Amino acid sequence: MSEFFAMGGYGFYVWSSMGMVLFLMLLEPIVLKIQHRSLLKNIQRQKRRQASKH
Repeated sequence: MSEFFAMGGYGFYVWSSMGMVLFLMLLEPIVLKIQHRSLLKNIQRQKRRQASKH
């Protein structure tokens, strides 16, 4: 079992790469949700500005 995790001497590189990919895959939906909320707020602000001009 330890040989599996050692990956022939490349275990640190392989498992740190896998950990980074997992971290980024978990982080992406969070970032997208924040960007989505920000975009919706900007659209609402823009609509209010346009409505106040007329």
